[in-house]
Amino acid sequence: MEKSTLNTQNPNNYIYETKYLKISILGGIRFNNLEALRVTLGINKLIPAKAGNSSNQTTGSTLRQNIDLYNDTSIEKLTRKVAERLEVGTTIVRRDLDSLTNELENYRLQEVEKENKEQRAKKKELTENEIAAAKHFLSQDDLINRTQELIGKSGVIGEEVNRLLMYLIFTSRKTNNPLHCISLGSSGAGKTHLQSKVSELIPEEDKIEMTVLSSNAFYYFNRTELQNKLILIEDLDGAESVLYPLRELQSKKESQKQ
Repeated sequence: MEKSTLNTQNPNNYIYETKYLKISILGGIRFNNLEALRVTLGINKLIPAKAGNSSNQTTGSTLRQNIDLYNDTSIEKLTRKVAERLEVGTTIVRRDLDSLTNELENYRLQEVEKENKEQRAKKKELTENEIAAAKHFLSQDDLINRTQELIGKSGVIGEEVNRLLMYLIFTSRKTNNPLHCISLGSSGAGKTHLQSKVSELIPEEDKIEMTVLSSNAFYYFNRTELQNKLILIEDLDGAESVLYPLRELQSKKESQKQ
């Protein structure tokens, strides 16, 4: 089999070379949607290196194409287009595109697994003493009032009812049916301050804070990134476009799935 290499040193421009083609993967690839492999390719024909020159040279113009490499019909069309434009045999082009797909697929799976391991490594593991102390606290009577008292001691002053409700809602992220809340009030009433102070009681690794949101923001996370996480949106002004995908994820419980 002819040697081919995938160079991913530049995350915004992978380079893949075979004997006949140099393919740039412009913008890299996404790691959150494993059902598709949509990329933007820049394809050039390669001229074999001459004596004294260790690198191959490209020739002619670059053919650029946005494509899902998992779509066989699109691959067939691109194969014919590249073969005609760059004057390379269709068998060679199809083989190189298939090889590229395999390389990108393997690389993406490796990176996703690496990211999952890093996330697991960041997760705090309680000691036996901490677990015992937590069980003792939870087994005592009047749990709500004692929790309310500790919230006050942590520095969350006033708003006794709201702060307790918000903390209980934030804690429900660990359940199969987490609760959600929206703070309503006039400007300057302290909504953001209350959310910020109560969220300080939640471990950092369990929080995702968002300010500027696009309509597709929640689709860019991988499968486990939202699992049992507290998602904090500071201001809904300008974030209306994300409410539909957020409701969709909530109804399908995508944010809690493994």
